[in-house]
Amino acid sequence: MTSTLPAGSGPAAGLRVVVVGATGNVGTSVVRALVDHPAVGSVLGLARRLPEWRPDGTEWRAVNIEPGGADLVPLFEGAAAVVHLAWKFQPTHDPAETWRTNVLGGIRVFEGAAAAGVPALVHASSVGAYSPGPKDRAVDESWPTHGWPQAAYTREKSYLERVLDAYEGAHPDIRVVRMRPAFLFKREAASEQRRIFAGRLLPGRLIRPGLIPVVPDLPGLRLQALHTDDAAAAYAAAVTRPVRGAFNLAAEPPLDAERLAAVFEARVVRMPAAPVRAALSAAWRLRAVPASPDLFDAVLRLPLLDSSRARAELGWKPRYTALEAVQEFLAGLREGAGMATAPLAS
Repeated sequence: MTSTLPAGSGPAAGLRVVVVGATGNVGTSVVRALVDHPAVGSVLGLARRLPEWRPDGTEWRAVNIEPGGADLVPLFEGAAAVVHLAWKFQPTHDPAETWRTNVLGGIRVFEGAAAAGVPALVHASSVGAYSPGPKDRAVDESWPTHGWPQAAYTREKSYLERVLDAYEGAHPDIRVVRMRPAFLFKREAASEQRRIFAGRLLPGRLIRPGLIPVVPDLPGLRLQALHTDDAAAAYAAAVTRPVRGAFNLAAEPPLDAERLAAVFEARVVRMPAAPVRAALSAAWRLRAVPASPDLFDAVLRLPLLDSSRARAELGWKPRYTALEAVQEFLAGLREGAGMATAPLAS
């Protein structure tokens, strides 16, 4: 493995950025956005497993961020920014394991950045960090971030928000940015997201218009989506602009049962959430699907996001609508799309 490059040295002078969790849905798009940015000279991608995918200007290191893992400080030294994206969604049946990676590993990343003297930390929070909120209007970044306590994903995202509250007080010299995107989709992430949320038993080729007869209109089923490449553009702007704080990221329009039914050429059937949750809970207990019923509960409670601050301070505007992002993802499901990284392998 080649040595890392400090900022302003090597064949391409510019900012040196370390991306933690660089091989997943968000990481691959963020790496591409950074290496294409004129202010960035080199990117060090950290992941549990080294990828075959090697874009120009990027180095790789296999790293475990969990307690007892690699010393992160030498990897962060000389970086202009650390972008923390690493996240483990599974196993939902063992929340202690995801906590070890997501929370304890995240804290190690934050502490390592401070010890290395990194001036900027960009953290992947989520719409899932927010407390239950309205579906008829969008909320800004001041909405409470207490999450939904039953779901491990929302609980862990919320906990790291509290960690960063204290971290900013202890390290006022570090520019901390918290990105809070809606659900992120792209073609290359289709195989990964099918495994994470639906399981391997779902035939992707059947997720096409005309083959899904109905879309249930559940109370609270109104959410937002965003193309992952659009989210990555916001991350690159957060690295290269002198901004701080939280940024909501979402594309229009919000997705409800009627819009989803139009995508699938299906009928809308109004029904209560309880029987859908009961079926999902039974399938989850039998390990037929990996997504937990607690996450289902959280999704129905998520607020809609107002992205005005990102537009104003990051100069950000999504290129894709929410419907276009979902349609590209669905096409990827049918094709079995992926990338040459361990998380995105088809």
